[in-house]
Amino acid sequence: MTTTRPTLTVLDDYQGVALTSADWGPVRESHDVVVLRDHLPDEDAVVAALEGSEVVVVMRERTPFPASTLARLPRLRLLVTTGMRNAAIDVGAATARGVTVSGTTGSSTAVPELTIGMMIALMRGFAPEDAAVRAGGWQHTIGPGLSGRTLGIIGLGRLGVPVARLAQAFGMRVIAWSPNLTPERARPHQVEAVTKTELFAQSDVVTLHLPLSERSRGLVGADDLARLRPTAYLVNTSRGPIVDEAALLEALQAGRIAGAALDVYEREPLPADDPWRSAPRTLLLPHIGYVTTDVYREWYGQVVEDVVAWRGGEPLRVVTP
Repeated sequence: MTTTRPTLTVLDDYQGVALTSADWGPVRESHDVVVLRDHLPDEDAVVAALEGSEVVVVMRERTPFPASTLARLPRLRLLVTTGMRNAAIDVGAATARGVTVSGTTGSSTAVPELTIGMMIALMRGFAPEDAAVRAGGWQHTIGPGLSGRTLGIIGLGRLGVPVARLAQAFGMRVIAWSPNLTPERARPHQVEAVTKTELFAQSDVVTLHLPLSERSRGLVGADDLARLRPTAYLVNTSRGPIVDEAALLEALQAGRIAGAALDVYEREPLPADDPWRSAPRTLLLPHIGYVTTDVYREWYGQVVEDVVAWRGGEPLRVVTP
């Protein structure tokens, strides 16, 4: 008598590294493992790909799991997300349907490092100079350095603090604002807490490090961008919807700010005809702030632990509504 083994599906493995980032042997003892590299564009595609899966592994917020999708996946019993916070999963709906949601922990310097790297690359014109050299040219752009400039950080938390430290190492003055930031909380980090208006008026570079929520959605609007000097830059490695994208695009096209470096967008992956693909004075990356070999080894290693623990009846790192 043959029995059908349950299936575990790994979603959105864009680089094709999920299976080499951890030892999946303990998982293969109980499950057939399927890896999907291409993004599933809509709910119907998600359901068609996962209707036979008992366990699904998701990479951050690349694929949404609202209540409507969960209702169409009756075989799903475990949903594992990298990270402990995933706004794309309706955890309450999953829990109500008897689906366990587990996550992974760990901190990384990947996003702060990328933030500083994007600042330098944008301000010094790395991308256009690289393209010019490859086309036979030589020296076309000029831009400011970091030392002596003012960095405005929106969100002085888990990611904002290390960004502040890195910026200070380059000789930058650092100011910060968030809805709950106080001078007392900012002072130990040698950061000056300012008002939101002051931050946009004083900053040479503004960088965002807040989670996406109903409070933060659209937090940076046209009025804020209008306070930036024409020589100022904006960097967003947080979430696209925190910034009014239409207002930012208009400010760039009108030349009212010097440039923007973006790793996140309202729609991901960006559609082929998205206006961001041709936006002027921009450095665009495909949401790779956390994408390093070190992070993936840690996350996928913990994914394996989550699956094995759940299979043993003692789920690890359970995400609750």
